[in-house]
Amino acid sequence: MSDQVVDLLRKAYSDEIETVMNYQTNAIVLDGVRAEEIKESLQQDIQEELNHAEQLGQRLKQLGSRPPASSEFTARQDSLQPPEDSTDVLAVIEGVLDAEEGAIETYSALIDAAEAANDPVTEDLAVTILADEEAHRTEFRGFEKEYRTD
Repeated sequence: MSDQVVDLLRKAYSDEIETVMNYQTNAIVLDGVRAEEIKESLQQDIQEELNHAEQLGQRLKQLGSRPPASSEFTARQDSLQPPEDSTDVLAVIEGVLDAEEGAIETYSALIDAAEAANDPVTEDLAVTILADEEAHRTEFRGFEKEYRTD
């Protein structure tokens, strides 16, 4: 078992849980007709992010470790905090894009670390989740283009 793999799994787990919290909060606080599509997308993504956290936590357990609990949590998603103006949909979209970029970086690093550690199970898990995160990024890039032209 590689310490780097475990550290990256724990980081990814914490990031997924933080993303769930921020997506949920933004889905609740956004206002306006233009916000509905973004709110619906965030609500759908919450379940997928929870599933990612579950898979990461199970992998940590399989490796003889455990996922971090709340006392070990450090919030990092400053740009995904709900905007002061509850109709500022673009701020939420930009926050989601930042979070997805961070996740993509983490999963890319995890793939490399797992490959170096000869851990094909973790590598496969990271590749699968990376594909999901890239799909989310693509979706929100589309939203960003739409909202920037308005």
